[in-house]
Amino acid sequence: MKLEDEMNARIPGFFKSLMRDLEAPRQVRGFGTGWFSGFFAMLLAIAGLLMVIALRFPDWFATPELAVVKGWTGFRAAVHVILLASYALSLLSLLLRPRKALGFFALMIGLGAALLGGANVQPEETRSWGVFFGLDFFVVNLLVTGFMFAPIERLKPHRREQRLFRTEWREDLFYFLISSMFVQLLGFLALAPSTVINENTGSFDAFRASVASLPWIVQFIIVLVASDVAQYWYHRMFHKVPFLWGFHAIHHSAQSMDWLAGSRMHFIEIIMLRAITSLPLFTLGFSPSVMQAYLGFVYVWSSLLHANIGGNLNGVGHWLATPRFHHWHHGLEDEAFDVNFAIHFPWIDKLFGTFHLPKDRWPKDYGIPEDVPRNYFGQFLYPWTRTGKKTNDT
Repeated sequence: MKLEDEMNARIPGFFKSLMRDLEAPRQVRGFGTGWFSGFFAMLLAIAGLLMVIALRFPDWFATPELAVVKGWTGFRAAVHVILLASYALSLLSLLLRPRKALGFFALMIGLGAALLGGANVQPEETRSWGVFFGLDFFVVNLLVTGFMFAPIERLKPHRREQRLFRTEWREDLFYFLISSMFVQLLGFLALAPSTVINENTGSFDAFRASVASLPWIVQFIIVLVASDVAQYWYHRMFHKVPFLWGFHAIHHSAQSMDWLAGSRMHFIEIIMLRAITSLPLFTLGFSPSVMQAYLGFVYVWSSLLHANIGGNLNGVGHWLATPRFHHWHHGLEDEAFDVNFAIHFPWIDKLFGTFHLPKDRWPKDYGIPEDVPRNYFGQFLYPWTRTGKKTNDT
């Protein structure tokens, strides 16, 4: 019993050391310190482990739409290479770095994936309930957007002093995990209005056929404009209606902006947002390939708008949304409140008098002047518990 108590006491201490190592200042995590090898070892080990779990329990943790990826003959070889790379990088980190938490954690995760079966794992006989959690979708989404934007944020940042593991990164990563793992539930609830409309508007089938016959690029442009107009008014309503603002305040509570900050969104708002923006996509007859392309585009575009990427782009920002345009929407200054609601086209804000993009200037701070809880569950309850109380420093 004494040994078990000692182990339980050590576990929290280890994870505190891991967090300290991840959030270490720049001067002790440069090349040659073992930090980068430890970080990438951990990233690859977790990705490999989650993919092994999805392969072992496909009925519970695999997204059906990604079956074609896992069915590719080279997929298991890729998982094997990922796990081998994580082992090698974790050992390198253990050799180079005085602090061993990163390398040791990555090594343990990688060994766990190997014990579960590694790349050669076979599907386990399970009882399917028709419900799945998208672990594989989370991994693919995180790796694609992370490897796309994290390097750009390091090469051309707006705020050079901002770290990769900045304040609140844990909460935002958890939001990213939740929205990815519950992709089936979110999709079902968000598409319910579109399904009802389609089932009760059979007389519009001729119109839908004419839309589907349009050139692909024309359909895509129409989808961009139609969804952005719908989202503009949805977005503006969530700023103006006090009860709805309680949900949207969670998204605006982020005090730093990077590619991961866009994932901070209340579960209820995600459902309502996707329900609104999916109406023109799924009810007007657009080709399935157009809708799939748009959904992939939106994932990348949202990460770009929130990214810590510099560049004023004064001319472009008047017609096409840029990071600076959307950063003003998140600004804490008075001039930044209730502006720039469009996601793709700033000219929509110009039409309705909400455009704001002062030349060569960025917001000084981000967030909102309210006391929003710092943890996920407190933020989940915030729309029902908020008092609108101002923070002490505003």
